[in-house]
Amino acid sequence: MITLAAGGLKDDVEKLRQSLVSLPSPCVDTPFVVVCGLPGMGKSLFCRKLAERLPFVNLSSDALRRQLFLRPSYSDEENKRLFPVCHILMRDLLKQGIPVIFDATNLLERHREYLYRIADETRARLFLVRVEAPPAIARWRLENRKRKMQDDGESVADWEIYRRMKLRTEAISRNHFVVDTSGDISPAIEKIVRLIKK
Repeated sequence: MITLAAGGLKDDVEKLRQSLVSLPSPCVDTPFVVVCGLPGMGKSLFCRKLAERLPFVNLSSDALRRQLFLRPSYSDEENKRLFPVCHILMRDLLKQGIPVIFDATNLLERHREYLYRIADETRARLFLVRVEAPPAIARWRLENRKRKMQDDGESVADWEIYRRMKLRTEAISRNHFVVDTSGDISPAIEKIVRLIKK
């Protein structure tokens, strides 16, 4: 069982903060991009492409999880430790005016509510993006990724996890973009970049 004392929380936040290689310069009207989607949808690809176009710190829950857990299990207990730390980290960054992309499944509205509050508290400009792809493509991506990762002993989402998570996915209550990653995502990236720059 994972327990999280106050000291442990501060230590975890500091550990994740130190894992960030370089931070973009602070800006006014700080953009906060929250990316949502099932495993295999292409969230990380979308986030990388957007971060190539604009200066963002790209907070990937998978990458941050690996900073805290040597062999991630993606268990509920693990999530209860990881996500509060992510929330503190992104709140701190946004308060400093650092643009943030948060790359995680973000499938449940009650979990997204934390992110809405962070945007409100920090007066960041919130951009919600739901990333999607046809199930056949998602399955191919997940199976291909699993074959590549097996030698590393890392836990990755597979088709069964995708199917279970899909049953629990909730609609996003706020205005959001929908990006289909089964084709060229450049037009969607350009549209979002233009809106962020406004």
